[in-house]
Amino acid sequence: MSLRLGKLRDRSPAKLTILLEPETYAALNDYAEVYETTYGKREEIERLAPVMIETFLSSDPGFKRARKDLQQRQKEEA
Repeated sequence: MSLRLGKLRDRSPAKLTILLEPETYAALNDYAEVYETTYGKREEIERLAPVMIETFLSSDPGFKRARKDLQQRQKEEA
């Protein structure tokens, strides 16, 4: 099986509080189960979600362009 998210490297956890729809919460729990089956190690959704967000943001070319423009504008305004 191939997952888009690779096996997590050791990381220092950071706390984030968010509200999720019940379907999204259930999907994250299911993802954690598939992750465990794939890699043989259980990772809590609190550890998976930040990496999933990072992966999403780094793979969004529109966001990358807009962020680059935003950072350039901020640099010019400083």
